[in-house]
Amino acid sequence: MRILLVEDDDLLAQAVARYLTKENYVVDVAADGEVGWELVNICNYDLILLDIVLPKLDGISLCRQLRQSGYQMLILLLTAKETKTDKVIGLDAGADDYVVKPFDFQELSARIRALLRRGNTSFPPVLEWGSLRLDPSTCEVTYANIALNLTAKEFSLLDLFLRNNQRIFSRSAIVDQLWSAEKDPPEENTIKSHIKSLRQKLKAAGASYDFIETVYGMGYRLKALDHEQSCPIPESEIDLKQQQILLTAIAQEREDFKAKVGSRIAVLKQAANSLRKGTLDAQLRQKAEQEAHKLAGSLGSFGFPEGSLLANEIEDLFQNQKFFSQAKCFYLDKLLIKLQQELEKTPVEQTQNLLLVISSDRQVVEPLVKAATIQQIQVEIVTNLAARRAFASLNPDVILLDIDGVKDSLKLLTELVKRLPTIPILVFTERNNFSDRVEVARAGGRGFLQKSMPPEQILQSVSQILQQTRITKTRVMVVDNDPQTLTVLQQSLEPLGLNLKTLEDSRNFWNTLTEFSPDLLILGVEMPHINGIELCQIVRNDPYWKFLPVLFIVDNLSAEIVEQIFAIGADDCISKTANNSQLITRILNRLKRT
Repeated sequence: MRILLVEDDDLLAQAVARYLTKENYVVDVAADGEVGWELVNICNYDLILLDIVLPKLDGISLCRQLRQSGYQMLILLLTAKETKTDKVIGLDAGADDYVVKPFDFQELSARIRALLRRGNTSFPPVLEWGSLRLDPSTCEVTYANIALNLTAKEFSLLDLFLRNNQRIFSRSAIVDQLWSAEKDPPEENTIKSHIKSLRQKLKAAGASYDFIETVYGMGYRLKALDHEQSCPIPESEIDLKQQQILLTAIAQEREDFKAKVGSRIAVLKQAANSLRKGTLDAQLRQKAEQEAHKLAGSLGSFGFPEGSLLANEIEDLFQNQKFFSQAKCFYLDKLLIKLQQELEKTPVEQTQNLLLVISSDRQVVEPLVKAATIQQIQVEIVTNLAARRAFASLNPDVILLDIDGVKDSLKLLTELVKRLPTIPILVFTERNNFSDRVEVARAGGRGFLQKSMPPEQILQSVSQILQQTRITKTRVMVVDNDPQTLTVLQQSLEPLGLNLKTLEDSRNFWNTLTEFSPDLLILGVEMPHINGIELCQIVRNDPYWKFLPVLFIVDNLSAEIVEQIFAIGADDCISKTANNSQLITRILNRLKRT
């Protein structure tokens, strides 16, 4: 399958091209609409991925031009904003479907497969030659039900032979078919190497070495089926190894993107500095708008969804704000600080949650592992003897404990629940009586699941627990001039995994607030220089921070103090004399509600 990607964001284009190549597509890239048009006139494409906002010739115009010229290949539009107008105009121009940026790489791949299945009516959806089976829509290849792990070029070679199973291809003809749009096509000897590798993989699966035979002096073709027994091939299971390869590829693309994106942030900072000085010219403004537009369309695809929203807001400022007041300049600075902080975080989809399964029941565990791989949940399996050691060394996000096949399972559950940092533990079992449920609840279990449940349903419960515990990754800022209070809070909250920032001198409050960007603010009341009441008022007066949750921790919960605290917009207050469990519960409940 050959795809043309027309996209002017070079970082995104190269990442998408590399990812799709690993899925066995041949991908050509064009940076503007005119180059895209030229490539269409040179090569035959099955599908075009077409960005709407392009230099020289925009995506909508190119789409119309293609349809008016009689081209019938599938067109999938890439639109940066989910506006009804863009969708309607694009579909009216002849596009088959659209994807909104930022998109998930795997979702984009699935949309491509769905389009190809729907649109490819000129050839059978599955290509077969004896025991060989190639599915263009899923890019899966099997021989006698054994999956073949092919490179993109090997897949394209096999696809070419299967679509033209009576034809002999010379090496130069293969180069023309598979590399015609590239500036530096390979030497013909490279084709020989690809054929050799393909033959070896087919042979390893049980085919004869000359399954692809050499016609001397002419080229290569598929060997006639006289020597090949044809047999029906059942649906193969999901290739977990290939799935892991693709997930690794996505993670690598994120790292590459993160390393190169600094130049775009630098342009935005340069424009912001010029704004403050009143020296921003039209050229730099336009460049900043373009870079913000590209970031808005790509950050979410690389695991920074919040970054895409921030970049979109920055783009709107440059696009719609003709005059920048001092307040707007300040707001732009805060957006850039927030954007920089987002890029310093671990990408959302790069971090795979770790599920520790304590069980020896292979019949239940193996389907669970397969389902977890698809949902990007990493699984480690241990027995009872290794459970305690694994808890300490692996630091799992959730534990799934088999209380049927593990000795002293409830005792182990009670022990693990008491360890820090606290990790939620679900049990799964064949039992279903009330007394067992009571025992599990008393021991501290967070879920009681049946082994008869489908693996996907078990993982759904795991995902719900992960969602609830995700608050422990949030940022909490504490401002109090009492070192003892700061120490107590630090000792109580840091073991929970909270990112904590403490501050004694309230005069440094604003700089620390904007740099750390907390999800919850905890304030003392009586402080020199600027007290907690005044700090809360400052927060509530600012358009950007006015919704930040604020919790007061006070020496004396008198009616007067409580009334004053809530009057200026605080969300909660608690006494410093409260015990640690009360304090932690109030903080975690506040984070859950926000």
